[in-house]
Amino acid sequence: MKDEILYRVQKNFPLVKKPFEQIAKELNTTEDEVIKILQEEKANNIIRQTSAIFDTKKLGYKSSLVAFEIDEDKIDDAVVILNSNPGISHNYERNHKYNIWFTIAISPQSKSNLEDTVELLSKLTKANDYILLPTLKLFKISVKLDTTNKQDKKEKVEKKNFKDLELNEFHYSVIKEAQNDIKIVSEPFKEIIEKLNITYEDFFKTLQDLQDAGVMRRFACILNHRKAGFGANAMVAWDIEEGKEGERIGEIAASFSAVSHCYLRPKYPTWNYNLFTMIHGKTKEDTQAVIESIQKEIPYKSNMPLYSSREFKKIRIKYFSDEFKIWEEKYIK
Repeated sequence: MKDEILYRVQKNFPLVKKPFEQIAKELNTTEDEVIKILQEEKANNIIRQTSAIFDTKKLGYKSSLVAFEIDEDKIDDAVVILNSNPGISHNYERNHKYNIWFTIAISPQSKSNLEDTVELLSKLTKANDYILLPTLKLFKISVKLDTTNKQDKKEKVEKKNFKDLELNEFHYSVIKEAQNDIKIVSEPFKEIIEKLNITYEDFFKTLQDLQDAGVMRRFACILNHRKAGFGANAMVAWDIEEGKEGERIGEIAASFSAVSHCYLRPKYPTWNYNLFTMIHGKTKEDTQAVIESIQKEIPYKSNMPLYSSREFKKIRIKYFSDEFKIWEEKYIK
């Protein structure tokens, strides 16, 4: 039962007054049992966060994956600097010459652009070299760890047509609250409703409007991969054709259920890979099996599985917080 509940809350969290009651009905158990299990998994740090997941770019932030080459004896000091930046949500050491990989987002109110901020970070961390790898084409971003071992190996990735939505102050007020980790209690949205002085109907309708516009990707539980038993997670970079053929290949790679992220990114003279697939496995053998399955279905010149040897930071960005301004006041003169 625990595994089914954990998979269910990752997939499409019920946006209703009593979400755990609805999950209980679907899985033929009780609300108390669902809450008890999820509270235990939260206490064990298997559940990292339960919240709305927003599209960084739709909120006006500029973002990119970045790879730094940093000398081994400088990594610890570099990590302190990188992790202090509130726009850096993920930061890992990986098995490559480019050994520090992080994602960074720059606030729309920032006084520095993305490129200048990354250049500043490279100087502060004494990086020997770096590459900026912004998204050229997004095929998939949806982390759902198969805790049940019952899910299909392939899935249909739907192309969504988003509605236009001009964000107003009310939207921003909802976003600021919905991005926070909810409590695992019978009515987890009650505090938000009371704080914003709105009805449940208004709150859920606003979230639906944000999702229809692509501003909110989904509302879900995010698991701590390693704590949940998925310790062999590889970012696999592929050298493939560009243009329309590259897009066709990316769509095939994204259809594998074990692939949570799939993007096209630019190539460099020092980096000849343009398709990125994040693959989650319980063992290296599991991950390798997925890689081999993808290899059989796509034309590619070469690939490189980059396993994370150390995780330095993994959080959700706190949008529209003062942390961005405070960091810039400290580092940007």
